[in-house]
Amino acid sequence: MLNRSVNWIIVLLLLAAVAGCTTAPPKEPTAGQPPASVTGQLIGSGKASYYGNQHHNKLTASGERFDQGALTAAHRTLPFGTHVRVINTRNGKSVVVRINDRGPFVRGRIIDLSKAAFQSIASTRSGIIRVRLEKVD
Repeated sequence: MLNRSVNWIIVLLLLAAVAGCTTAPPKEPTAGQPPASVTGQLIGSGKASYYGNQHHNKLTASGERFDQGALTAAHRTLPFGTHVRVINTRNGKSVVVRINDRGPFVRGRIIDLSKAAFQSIASTRSGIIRVRLEKVD
């Protein structure tokens, strides 16, 4: 009888050891989040707005003309030509823009998007949205 109890204890210990050696499957990204291999370097998060129609065709700080239909943006410090993924934190939609201007110069805002870029991740009726910025290589 004692021998049988010892055998069961050994079997249970072996099963526990084997179960402890397994790894959990990789975590799947949640809806609206790109997989980790696609994400870039986090730059920051904050509020985003978009350029009004009155800025269309005017010169930007980089010297090119602003086109409200292009996927461009203004950032205070990123070098011109930097590509940034802008992710709407409310709905998970994202757009990649190229930095070609300086701004925004409104306290509390992190980036100004062209109208086309803004419309691809939110309704322009909202005016300002919360975003996360990632540098794209």
